[in-house]
Amino acid sequence: MHSLDTALVMQRPAEVHFGAGTLAKLPEWVRAKGFKAPFVVADPINAARLEVLGLDGLSVFGNVVPEPDVTNLMDAVQAAGSADLIIGFGGGSAMDLAKLVAVLVGSDLTIADVSGPNRAPQRKVGLVQIPTTAGTGSEVGTRALVTDPDTLAKVATESLHMLADLAIIDPALTMSVPPFVTAATGVDAMAHCVEAFTSKRAHPLIDAYALQGIQLVGKYLKRAVEDGTDVEARAGLCLAAFYGGVCLGPVNTTSGHAVAYPLGTRHKLPHGIANALIFPHTLAFNADACPDKTAAICEALGVPASGQENVRAAAKSFCESLGLDMRLSTHGVPEDDLPAMAQDAHKIRRLLDWNPVDLSEADILQIYKAAF
Repeated sequence: MHSLDTALVMQRPAEVHFGAGTLAKLPEWVRAKGFKAPFVVADPINAARLEVLGLDGLSVFGNVVPEPDVTNLMDAVQAAGSADLIIGFGGGSAMDLAKLVAVLVGSDLTIADVSGPNRAPQRKVGLVQIPTTAGTGSEVGTRALVTDPDTLAKVATESLHMLADLAIIDPALTMSVPPFVTAATGVDAMAHCVEAFTSKRAHPLIDAYALQGIQLVGKYLKRAVEDGTDVEARAGLCLAAFYGGVCLGPVNTTSGHAVAYPLGTRHKLPHGIANALIFPHTLAFNADACPDKTAAICEALGVPASGQENVRAAAKSFCESLGLDMRLSTHGVPEDDLPAMAQDAHKIRRLLDWNPVDLSEADILQIYKAAF
């Protein structure tokens, strides 16, 4: 873990509008920037409510799927045509695709040409990100993930050129999110903060954002699950997701996300619930390596605990109190695929190499079995 005098670079959108009602500022911003052909990247639910954006002449790719793959991405790129502004409108999947569409549109490049760090070209179009869930924090980040349909591996792309010109975080857009999705995406936001907080790359500057994000989830997530119209709770979760996105840039996630990824790529579990199912187990696995930070996490969630098994039980209890069924077996994950999942997860070195404890393939398999 880094010390206070370690150099760190933070990158954020040039403009961030946060708070209930801020979506109303979008049309004025678009006019002021001179954009004439806005193109929205959205899932079917959000594609059906484009009127809330207040823009005329919109075109849309409204077929973003959970855990999008390269085919879904290239369909969106083709649909973008001659757009001069790309708008990601939805959860992390829509916003990740919007980033990639923004750097690929109008070119002959493919995901293979831009994947990895700092390979994406300077984009020729504007980029706006508008989250409708409080989870990924993708609206403030420079990374995007899609699945390779041949290998079922996540393909990560990172570039400053994928940083939004404008992020609008309006809690009112999240008020229609159902309780289950609210719970799962809220745990995902918290997992971003937790994994950055306990990473080998953890930094005091990012720790402050991470801990406050965890505290916000502990304070507001259950309230939002129980009453989706609680504006303060929704805003608190949006801020937690924002802080999680801030954590992802210079630090990123570790074992929790690496172990969760095969649940999405192999079995199509949405990103939020995949991370929620794994969260108690990786938190517990890392507990002895960072006891003080683990204690602070549990305290923030209102489940004080110490020691691996107590931490696992406490974190699982927190998730179950939100109405989440924490068994892989009830989410369509077949037991006979656990070894292959462990093999896939163990290959994700860009995340696992920064975990505070080294996880072997056997360790990951044991985590899956405990979660099953």
